[in-house]
Amino acid sequence: MSDKVVIRIENVSKQYRLGQVGTGTLSHDLKRWWALTRGQEDPYLKVGVQNDRTKKAESDYAWAVRDISFDVNQGDTLGIIGKNGAGKSTLLKLLSRVTSPTLGRIKIRGRIASLLEVGTGFNPELTGRENIFLNGAILGMTKKEISAKFDEIVAFAGVQMYIDTPVKRYSSGMYVRLAFGVAAHLEPEILIVDEVLAVGDAEFQKKCLGKMSDVAGHGRTVIFVSHNMQAVQSLCKRTVYLNSGKLVEIGETSQVINNYLSREVKNCLSRVWDEHVSNGEHIKLLRADIIPIGSEDGQIALETSVKVRVEFINLKNIKLNLSLLVYTTAGLCVFNLISEQQEVAAGTVCVGELVIPGGLLNNDMYTIVLHFVKNYTVKLLTVEDLLSFEVIEAERTGKWFGKWLGAVRPAIDFNLIQRI
Repeated sequence: MSDKVVIRIENVSKQYRLGQVGTGTLSHDLKRWWALTRGQEDPYLKVGVQNDRTKKAESDYAWAVRDISFDVNQGDTLGIIGKNGAGKSTLLKLLSRVTSPTLGRIKIRGRIASLLEVGTGFNPELTGRENIFLNGAILGMTKKEISAKFDEIVAFAGVQMYIDTPVKRYSSGMYVRLAFGVAAHLEPEILIVDEVLAVGDAEFQKKCLGKMSDVAGHGRTVIFVSHNMQAVQSLCKRTVYLNSGKLVEIGETSQVINNYLSREVKNCLSRVWDEHVSNGEHIKLLRADIIPIGSEDGQIALETSVKVRVEFINLKNIKLNLSLLVYTTAGLCVFNLISEQQEVAAGTVCVGELVIPGGLLNNDMYTIVLHFVKNYTVKLLTVEDLLSFEVIEAERTGKWFGKWLGAVRPAIDFNLIQRI
């Protein structure tokens, strides 16, 4: 490897056996042994279905990642994105040496600190203090080096009161706070962070992103997996896009995210819930629709107004209001609308409606999240990804080439006046 390259991934694949581990493997082991004794390749490396969790398996094996190759340079901030099941976490486990590749090889230069799940590397019976020193020792730090960083780690994690309490009594948020503090402050050459940061609150996530930026600014390497495109955009210079275990694209973050969103996020203008499916004890959803107003072809252009309609049954006598949020696919909340609270009798069919005026949103994909709330404070039901829709630019105006910046694009006159 060159002096700049700290991670080199060469044709790496990881295969897993489907079904119950240890059932019916003797015949496979015999076939594998017979092939290898005759100098032939392992026959089970030639088979295996693509890692698409939505399809029925046609083989006993599946490739979690398949034939991936790329380099990571010192000081890089690399994002990894993709749908659930794309192979992101498997790739991080391979880089962290939690598991080994079935094919290919990985070359790594430098110490790695990984945060792949809540409490990674922690012994639940030990206290927070003891786990800090244990993790530091695993990373190759001396006791003196760990002691020098100890107060900074505890302050960052905000667990001073519980530092001498066994971590098995920590909440998931406390766990991840301390685990990230240890991983980020003990100065590894390579920091690997999975979506685990989603466990923390918004303030802690902001602190983590700031700390990862600081780590990268000191010449160390950060690899970050997240479904929050805004976080990936703000932190990472380059991004890897995985789909069904395969490398689709690697390059400049903005371009890769745009390609990912255009390929993976689809319009969902209507949903109907089965009458036998329960949404909880308070609300029974019936249907939700996005209705373009005045659009003959059903497309939503910049100037098209959009009606959002939700129909549901209230199951208990409660004071109820709705909170509707519109997000860009990059994870930015464009706005949050809250309905007036009403006293609703049990068994009442209710309809929530609002109109998003044309000339407000930019040309982009948008996702709607809906909360059913009691007394403005208690969330009764949250529906993530309720609906999604795309706003398109029907034709070029000639005023601008390419996509305009911003989540909104309000139709506001901006005049230039010349004084004579």
